[in-house]
Amino acid sequence: MKKDHIYFLGVGGIGMSALARFFNHEKWCVAGYDRTPSRLTRELESEGIAIHYEDNLELIPEGFLNSSRCVVVYTPAIPHDLSEKCYFEKNGFEILKRSEMLGLLSQGKYVIAVAGTHGKTTTSTLVAHLTQEVHKQGNAFLGGISKNFQSNLRIAEDDLMTLEADEFDRSFLRLNPNVAVITSADADHLDIYGTHEKMKEAFSDFVNLIKSDGCLVIRKGVDIKLSNSGITIYRYAVNDVADFYSNNIRLQKDGCPLFDITTPFGKICDCRLGIPGMVNIENATAAVAAFLCASKKRNRDVDIEKLRLALRSFSGVVRRFDVHVNSPKAMYIDDYAHHPREIAATLCSTREIFPNRKITALFQPHLYTRTRDLHEGFSKALSLADEVVLLPIYPAREEPIDGVSSEIIACDISVPCTITDREHLSKIVSNMDTDIVISFGAGNIDACVTELTNAIQKKA
Repeated sequence: MKKDHIYFLGVGGIGMSALARFFNHEKWCVAGYDRTPSRLTRELESEGIAIHYEDNLELIPEGFLNSSRCVVVYTPAIPHDLSEKCYFEKNGFEILKRSEMLGLLSQGKYVIAVAGTHGKTTTSTLVAHLTQEVHKQGNAFLGGISKNFQSNLRIAEDDLMTLEADEFDRSFLRLNPNVAVITSADADHLDIYGTHEKMKEAFSDFVNLIKSDGCLVIRKGVDIKLSNSGITIYRYAVNDVADFYSNNIRLQKDGCPLFDITTPFGKICDCRLGIPGMVNIENATAAVAAFLCASKKRNRDVDIEKLRLALRSFSGVVRRFDVHVNSPKAMYIDDYAHHPREIAATLCSTREIFPNRKITALFQPHLYTRTRDLHEGFSKALSLADEVVLLPIYPAREEPIDGVSSEIIACDISVPCTITDREHLSKIVSNMDTDIVISFGAGNIDACVTELTNAIQKKA
C-alpha cells in the first residue's frame, strides 16, 4: 500500500515544522508529537495537523500506527528513549532523521544551501526572498519565520530550492548543493563534535559535497580546509576587499543601511536593506553573492533594479533583530542569538546605529553544555551592554550538569547584572531604568515578548 501518512517526533521544531507544512500541502495525512505547545505548534494545528504533547501511544491518531502506510520523521533533539520512538523502531516503521528527509526532498533540485554557526537563517531567508522577487522562482525550507512569506516554507513550481544547512548532529552532510554558503564556523555544538577542530572538519566535509561545477561562497577569514577542486570558491566581506564585498556604508535615520556591493560581475551601487543592523550587511552580501552565482550558473539574467528593490523590501525574520518597540524614549528588540559571537554582533550593531543610548541585555542561556563550553565568551559578549539580566539555563534536550548555571556567566560580566526567572522578567524590566532593551536566547524567552513589548511601550 502506498504510504500516505507521515508522523513527526518533535514537530514543533523550526525545521521539522517546515517539513510538516510541506507534506500537509502535498495532501499527506500529517500528525506529530512535541514536548510543549508553542505558537508554532498552534499554527500547525490551525492548518489541520494533529499534535499532542504527551509521550503516549494512545494519543497517536488512527492510521499512523500502520507501518505499511506511515513514515516517521524525528529530530535528533528528542530523547533516544522516547516511548513513541521506541515503538516505531521495534515495529518496523520507516524512520528518517529530519536531515535525511530534507536530503531526499532536495534530490533533483538545484540547491542553494546556507550553512554557518550564525547568520545562516537571515542569509538563507534573504536568498529565498531574492529568488522570488527577482525571478519569481524558488522553493525554500528555512530555519526561521520569514516576515515576507509569513512562514518557514515556500513552495514553488520549479526546481530551485533554498535550504538552511544545519551543522547540528552533522545534518548538513545529507545535502549535495549546487551553491553553498558558509557564514561562520565558530566553536559550537561541542557536545556533538567534542572539539572545535572536529566541527571545522565537518564544514570541510560539507564543502566536499558541493556538486562539480558548483560554487562556494564563504566569508573571508573563515578558517576551514577547502579541498573540493571541482568548484569555484568566492569569498565575501564588508569593508574589506574580497570577491564580493560591501562598502560605502551609510546608515539611514531608521537604522537601515545604504551601501554598495562590488561583485565579479559588476558593481551594484546604493543598495538599501529593509532591516537595520550592521551585521545584516554581511548577511546581505552573502545572500547577493549566492543569488548571483546561482543565476549565472542557471543562465538567468538579473535585473539589477529588481535586485535593489528586493533588498529594500526584505522584512527580515521573526526573532532576528526583531524590533517590537521603536521610539525616542524606549526601544525593544528580540533576537534569537544564543552564541557569544551572535550576541556581540547584535550589541555592536545596536551601538553603531544608536550611539550614546543605554542598552539592557536580557539573556536566557541555551543548553548546559553550551554554557559550560562558552561561558567566558558569553560573559565578554554581554559586557558590551550597559546592564544585563540573566534567566536560568533552558535545558532543551539536556539534563543538568553539576556546577553549570547562569551564575558562571554572571560572575565574569563587567557591568551590573541580575538573575531572575522568566515569570518575573517583565516586571523587573518595568521597574528598571531602561532605554534600549534586547532579549536574547533560543529557548522559551520568546514567550515573554508580548509582556515585554507591553511593558516597554508604556515607558514610550
